[in-house]
Amino acid sequence: MRVVIIPMMVLVVSIVFSQQKKESLPSIFSTENKSVTIFTSADSTSLKLSRTNSNLKFKAFNQPLETDICIFVNPNKQFQTFLGIGGAITDASAEVFAKLSKEKQEEFLNAYFSSDKGIGYSVIRTNMNSCDFSSKSYAYITEGDKDLQSFSIAIDKKYRLPLLKKAMEIIGKRASLYISPWSPPAFMKDNNNVLQGGKLLPEYYQSWANYYVKYINELQKEGITVWGLTIQNEPMAKQRWESCIYTAEEERDFLKNFLGPTLKKAGLGNKKIIIWDHNRDLITQRVTTILDDPEANKYVWGIGFHWYETWTGGLPKFENVGAVKEMYPNKNLLFTEGCNEKFDSKKYQLWANGERYGKSMINDFNNGTVGWTDWNILLDQNGGPNHVQNFCFSPIHADLSKDELIYTPSYYFIGHFSKFIQKGAKRISSLASRSILLTTSFLNPDGKIVTIVINQENKKVKYYLSIGMVATEIEIQPHAIQTLVY
Repeated sequence: MRVVIIPMMVLVVSIVFSQQKKESLPSIFSTENKSVTIFTSADSTSLKLSRTNSNLKFKAFNQPLETDICIFVNPNKQFQTFLGIGGAITDASAEVFAKLSKEKQEEFLNAYFSSDKGIGYSVIRTNMNSCDFSSKSYAYITEGDKDLQSFSIAIDKKYRLPLLKKAMEIIGKRASLYISPWSPPAFMKDNNNVLQGGKLLPEYYQSWANYYVKYINELQKEGITVWGLTIQNEPMAKQRWESCIYTAEEERDFLKNFLGPTLKKAGLGNKKIIIWDHNRDLITQRVTTILDDPEANKYVWGIGFHWYETWTGGLPKFENVGAVKEMYPNKNLLFTEGCNEKFDSKKYQLWANGERYGKSMINDFNNGTVGWTDWNILLDQNGGPNHVQNFCFSPIHADLSKDELIYTPSYYFIGHFSKFIQKGAKRISSLASRSILLTTSFLNPDGKIVTIVINQENKKVKYYLSIGMVATEIEIQPHAIQTLVY
């Protein structure tokens, strides 16, 4: 009997295991009866998120040649889940918005936050206390009030809260709003100044942790749901505007001993806490210091990062983002700020400004990033207001003297991602056979694939969009970005 039973048991186990293995495989995307629709923006043309092709069919394409230029997409190789794309509603953005006519305000809101009429932003960052893109420095308490008895967000109610509410209403359930402080009140810091860096004094750690709770609760009383927070904007930058320095150890200890427990005690333990919120250059040192501490680690949802490491003259350190994801695969990566610096109205339509966005977004997503947040969503014709003259570009500017909105290439480049990739999408494998093309792809919850392609060449390029044993041939303009939906 044993001779019979053992093979039978092996057979049963084998069948069960094979069924479990089969069920665990990701669903296979089929190109059958699918066609490709292409949206294009291209330098020195009128193409701006324009539909340029539709109903392109897949045909048999077995072994590509070395002379073929290909984008290889594999839907069965899936990675991070997409959160969303958006920008920052700062004091500056809100003040400029308030000065527009009602018609232009409506146009602006739809341009950013409507999925149909605009580019479907769903992520919002906003400042707690003032930042450089405020008309003046301010805090929500009177100086010296460590018990926060005077706490009031009345200053936000004039401009920023009305814009936040309008944006959140359009976004609806897709919204992810997070807050970031640039500096604690002056008396809490060792330099007694909200500007020029300085450090949070240890005796005010608890008071400052309580401050986040107060602010989140006040926003939520106003009907603005707070999804998360970063601990400190650019904690290694001494700036002439609002800034505060934390070493990696100081950020770790403030989080695990004060901020994390305080949020949890206040019933806000579900808010997503994001560490670092600074450039890609020092990200690995910061992250390992905090996440290798189990007590700090348990409070961290993810790691925020910016793109300004190039100020030293080097290239963007995209690979550092990938290294963090490799080391801590269960933590989330979120791009929290980037903009084109040094405003010059003559460069409104500088295509390279948009390309900077496209290249960064593709590389950041391919290195594991779940969401991407631009800086100011709106600035005026001077690149402000900014109380320390740190004037910058935004994707949309308002010329208040003419009541006009100016759409820059950055707006269209961001839109090639934000308009088409749905919340909950899975990034899938997408690789180019030539360095002249950059690409990333996502499988949306509705079953469609979105592939973004950038041509870095000064000439047109023909390439094959290849999935398995089929492909379709596509042409992309010089210095163009395409979104392929299929």
